[in-house]
Amino acid sequence: MSNKCDVCGKKPEFGNNVSHSHKKTKRMFKPNVHKVKVEYMGKVRNLNICTKCLKSGKVKKVI
Repeated sequence: MSNKCDVCGKKPEFGNNVSHSHKKTKRMFKPNVHKVKVEYMGKVRNLNICTKCLKSGKVKKVI
């Protein structure tokens, strides 16, 4: 599954894990994306949607 939101375009970001000794290693911050059946722009389709878009009402979940 893609780690990109089809509505807002949110995708993984990169940063550092920082240990107690301040040694840094690379890490990835992944968005909370779910495959959901939604009504978007007048059509019903399956999209990868982040939870922020679902909660804010940018799309309507179809049951």
